[in-house]
Amino acid sequence: MPRYARQRSSTGIYHVMVRGNERKSIFIDDDNKERIIDTLREKKRKNEFELYGYCIMDNHAHFLIKEETDTIDRIMKRIGISYAKYYNQKHRRIGHVFQDRFKSEEVEDENYLLAVLRYIHNNPEKAHICKRENYKWSSYNIYINGILDRELLSTHTILSILSNNQSEAIRLFKEYSQQASDVEFIDEDDIKDEFIDEKKIRDFVFNYLYINEISFSKLKEFENRGQRDKLIIALKDEFNLSTRKIGEAIGINRETIRKVLESFR
Repeated sequence: MPRYARQRSSTGIYHVMVRGNERKSIFIDDDNKERIIDTLREKKRKNEFELYGYCIMDNHAHFLIKEETDTIDRIMKRIGISYAKYYNQKHRRIGHVFQDRFKSEEVEDENYLLAVLRYIHNNPEKAHICKRENYKWSSYNIYINGILDRELLSTHTILSILSNNQSEAIRLFKEYSQQASDVEFIDEDDIKDEFIDEKKIRDFVFNYLYINEISFSKLKEFENRGQRDKLIIALKDEFNLSTRKIGEAIGINRETIRKVLESFR
């Protein structure tokens, strides 16, 4: 499968997921989970990024990160190398710890920022482990208990979206966290895209552009927006692709694709 260029976020904010190689558990015990959190704290001290949220599961982890002095690719590379070295030494093993590249999606507005964080915190409930407030290895309790851990987490950015009054913001945060959502996120995309025929997608896009006399490079231009939107809908209808895979196929960011799909519902 070809390796696509990562879509860039105009806000510098990304929802990132890392998974254990061959989907194996790489955050096996409390020490492992504590270590990845300590690694985040260590790297954040160098002002490489802001961290808005996290959830560490046994075989994968979610992070909500804003680039500061470095790019998301370099940030995640350093985090990954540091943890992999620790993990291999501790468990007396060699080889890859993480599965391929990390997954990421751009976060372009405040509504999606809140939705992503809610999704990250709901991972333990989705996995039928425990309620979000009973899970030790996510940032949820840091938010709802008003804990100040500026070396690790930047909670003010999220809470200030809801209210300038901290108590009211925390109340609204709890309320929002309990609401249902039908938005697709990274790991749902993983499952949906697992058996996709890449050649069929490329041929479909090429034929569409040829018939409509549009070059790939001009698909993003304003005057071709209507044709772009029709292609997005066609890819969804024909292959039931995730927003991530549509974005990779035509070089359009996920947030734009999400808005187009929602407008055609």
